[in-house]
Amino acid sequence: MSSDKKKKNAFTIIKDDPTDGHGGYGGGGGVISLENMSPVIVDPNENEAYVDMDAMHARSKVERRVKWTHERDQVLNGKLYWIVWVNVERNESGKFYSGVAGSEIRVDRENKRAYKYMPEHIKHMEKSLKGKIIVDHMDDHSKKLLKDFLVDFDEDMWNNSSDELKDALPE
Repeated sequence: MSSDKKKKNAFTIIKDDPTDGHGGYGGGGGVISLENMSPVIVDPNENEAYVDMDAMHARSKVERRVKWTHERDQVLNGKLYWIVWVNVERNESGKFYSGVAGSEIRVDRENKRAYKYMPEHIKHMEKSLKGKIIVDHMDDHSKKLLKDFLVDFDEDMWNNSSDELKDALPE
C-alpha cells in the first residue's frame, strides 16, 4: 500500500495513552475516550474497505443523503455495507487491534432510503472499546475484505492482535 493511500486511510492510533491518568477510557476519569477508535467501512459491493472518520458522527460517504429507518424491511433493495468499529491499543509488543465490531447498514440510493439500527451501532462501539471481537454475523466476503485491510494497513498491528481476532477473520 502506498504511503499516500495509508495517509488517506489513517487510523486514529493512540493519540493519548489511555493508561496515563488523563481520564480517558480505562484512565480512571469516568469518561469514555473514542480517540483510539476508527470506523472502517467495508463495502462488499465494490470489494473495498477504508477508514472514514466521518462515520463517528454518522456522516460517512455511504451514510449521506438518505433517509434512515430502523426497519430493515423498508430497504429491501439496499446495498449491504458494514461499519466496523476498530479500537487500537498498545501493549509491551506494540500497537494491536484490540476491539473489532461490525455493524450493518443497507443503503438504497435510488430511493434515498437506508437502514441502520442505532442501538446496535452504539453497542458495537462500546464492545469494541472493551476489546471484544464481534464479526461472526458478517458475511465471509466482508470479513475477508476487513482482514485484508487490517493486514495491509499495518501488518505488525495484525501480528500483535489476539488469536480470537485472527480466528474470527478467514484466510
